[in-house]
Amino acid sequence: MTQRHNGGRDDRILLEGPQSRLRDFFLVLRATNDFVRGFRRLHFVGPCVTVFGSARFTENHPYYTLGRDIGAGLSRLGFTVMTGGGPGLMEAANRGAKEAGGRSVACNITLPREEDPNPYLDHSVRVHHFFVRKVLLFKYSYAFVALPGGFGTMDELFEALTLVQTGKIDSFPIVLMGTSYWRRLLHLIHRMEHEGTISANDRRLWLATDDLDEALAHIKAHTVDRFGLLARRMRRPSRILAEPRMAKR
Repeated sequence: MTQRHNGGRDDRILLEGPQSRLRDFFLVLRATNDFVRGFRRLHFVGPCVTVFGSARFTENHPYYTLGRDIGAGLSRLGFTVMTGGGPGLMEAANRGAKEAGGRSVACNITLPREEDPNPYLDHSVRVHHFFVRKVLLFKYSYAFVALPGGFGTMDELFEALTLVQTGKIDSFPIVLMGTSYWRRLLHLIHRMEHEGTISANDRRLWLATDDLDEALAHIKAHTVDRFGLLARRMRRPSRILAEPRMAKR
């Protein structure tokens, strides 16, 4: 029998129904501790763009090159590139950011099969639960780029679409890159509109493109130009609280 990591057990315990009051209390404390560590670690990283994508594509795949390019381009716009911290396309985006001289951070997760953070990170935080990870990925980002991926990428993409659609977060741009991969999903979304489960206006929530310049211009227009992000100075970490500092670029 394969040995499973404690991270899988944590989520099974959390989601399998009522526990003892004491065990539920400690589950809440663990999630709270993850939030506090994440807030503390990521508070000073500057405006981020989160890049979603599969951990399964290797360095010789064209999507990996695309991820590197988008990471570098976002860094040139002045953004910190954030990912889930794993290998594959997450690594590609972090790598592109680092190679362009930008900032690169991640929110990694404890999984039954351990997934170490990729080596292209200035800062990372590891949490126990997916819902904590998603909050951290969304909290610090002003735009989202979805590269081809599996269930996890779809979960994150549709979370972003739902949050913007329902007004839970502002109308931050969502860009899908690798259009041949997304074609059938977009066809399904158009079917949703036809059936009346989403509105025609919801099609404005994303841009699908393979043109890097178009993607970066779209993000810039809806973030940098709209919010004046790069005119804002990053807060300084407190030495008294021993808060982590980002390396100067």
